[in-house]
Amino acid sequence: MIDWESLRAIVLDIEGTTCPVDFVTGSLFPYARQHLGTLLSQDDQQAPLKPLLDEVRIAWKQDTDAGAPAYSDSPDSLALLPYLQWLIDQDRKLAPLKELQGITWRHGYQSGALITPLFADVAPALKQWHQRGLRLAVYSSGSVAAQQLFYGHTNDGDLSGLFERWYDTRLGPKKEAQSYTLLAADLQLPAHAVLFMSDSSGELAAAQAAGLQICGSQRPGNPETLSAEWPIVVSSLEAMAPPRLPGLR
Repeated sequence: MIDWESLRAIVLDIEGTTCPVDFVTGSLFPYARQHLGTLLSQDDQQAPLKPLLDEVRIAWKQDTDAGAPAYSDSPDSLALLPYLQWLIDQDRKLAPLKELQGITWRHGYQSGALITPLFADVAPALKQWHQRGLRLAVYSSGSVAAQQLFYGHTNDGDLSGLFERWYDTRLGPKKEAQSYTLLAADLQLPAHAVLFMSDSSGELAAAQAAGLQICGSQRPGNPETLSAEWPIVVSSLEAMAPPRLPGLR
């Protein structure tokens, strides 16, 4: 059960929690895979992208996966494309890759080629929680910039202003308890005052180990079946309406 009396913040995963998994795997990933080459070939992007590309080169050189493309020491940015595309195919949570994906998605969202298809209950629930005074945040493997694009261009309009904080894997891996300890500390809240929602058992277990309250998301199309020992949302976040508590609107 969720202890609403102590709750002051809700932190949301994205894929499988607020939007269908297949939007990420079937639309966002292919879009980035297709457009990364164009991004890497743009002369005016070489200087801004250099720190990210240097991180990718280091990760590639150190990658021990036998399936990875053979390392190339070419200074040409496009030489990184086979490795980046392979990382996308593997759904690797490499921070510089996520930031590069976010840059390609920005063009897609701004052009109207991409629109985030939130589950129908998400926007009403976010607005209700925000109106009640609950602080909202996102913790996703996608970069902070990509998260802001995601919620800034939804089928329910721009919802990004409802969120106070944005966290990606530069905070730490999502399946390690320490990441959630750091998250609660950044919010300046006791761990038990924070609720984390996700479709991943590993993430939920890590958050619970750090003392956060948790709620699983078991949406249609999610690949994982969550434990029945946890609170689970199947179809309606709005049903999780908190009572009107002292200190909340």
